Amino acid sequence: MPDSSLHRPPLHDVGLLVLRVGVGLLMMGHGVPKLMKGPAMWEGLGGAAMGHLGITFTPTLWGFLAASGEGLGGLLLALGLATRPASVWLASTMAMAFLHHYLSGDGWSATNQPAKLVFVFVAIALTGPGRFALDAWVARRWGRDE
Repeated sequence: MPDSSLHRPPLHDVGLLVLRVGVGLLMMGHGVPKLMKGPAMWEGLGGAAMGHLGITFTPTLWGFLAASGEGLGGLLLALGLATRPASVWLASTMAMAFLHHYLSGDGWSATNQPAKLVFVFVAIALTGPGRFALDAWVARRWGRDE
């Protein structure tokens, strides 16, 4: 199998590292406090977001998935571990945040940030984590190409 790194710009993997770590840590900064606040916070978060879509069952579960998506998904992204699934999880969480703010009539300033992040996470899911990621180390260790 040809080495795909031959066709990459010299700083491609460094750029992916900076993007993953920076955005991952920022997402952790949003998600970890939500996780730490516990079930009451998760219920309010899940009820508010999913209620706009008419989904009223298990609001605590939905809120936990959103908070852990930001906190744990951000950690996985920063480490470059399970990068593609973590990116899809984060993109889904941000899509729901966008819908919540949009359907609440919160305006451009509230919808703008999660909308941008959806594109960032989809792009990372498509491109992969780069060479400087635990995913790449695991792939090299087990003899698979990333």
